[in-house]
Amino acid sequence: MTALKRYFLTGLLVLVPLGVTFWVMTALIGIMDQTLLLLPERWRPDAWLGFRIPGLGVILTAVVVLVTGVLAANLLGQRLVALWEGLLNRIPVVKSIYGSVKQVSDSLLSGSGMAFKKVLLVRYPHPQAWSLAFQTNVPEVVSQQLPDEHVAVFIPTTPSPVNGFYFYVRQDEVIELDMSVDSALKAIVSMGVVAANTTKSTADQAPSIQE
Repeated sequence: MTALKRYFLTGLLVLVPLGVTFWVMTALIGIMDQTLLLLPERWRPDAWLGFRIPGLGVILTAVVVLVTGVLAANLLGQRLVALWEGLLNRIPVVKSIYGSVKQVSDSLLSGSGMAFKKVLLVRYPHPQAWSLAFQTNVPEVVSQQLPDEHVAVFIPTTPSPVNGFYFYVRQDEVIELDMSVDSALKAIVSMGVVAANTTKSTADQAPSIQE
């Protein structure tokens, strides 16, 4: 029975990641294939091929994104985008949703490096515990109200790092790690099962934090 159990667990370790990956990719491809509905019915591939080919929507989505980027990069496109955003910002509910999503996407997708800056250790959820966190940005209006130098930290939850907590922590109460954001995310998502690759940790060099 012990050997049978070991073989069963080994099979799960092989098949579960493959199954989840296949499920996620299938869902993404299915969503992207919906872009084909934007085409006139006679232009759709299944109309003139006679059968449906999954994944063609991915190509159309990539083309739409690329063309949008090309158009938005020139002066006329920038003016149209500004006009469109101005229109959306006048709609009460849409304004809040669009503005929040745009700020997050600008931070994460732009090349300005304003997303996650550093990987930190912070005391959470109590003074005897430590959690991985990502340093973000402290709004100027907030920093002006804080008596000491603080850093903004995002503490993601496990195993879903898209949710978490956003705090302002004193600069001298965090430990900066020489760890990449990707490595930290792997450690968080896997709940520590996948060891994060680090070249050097500043934890040994950081000053002790007084209780």
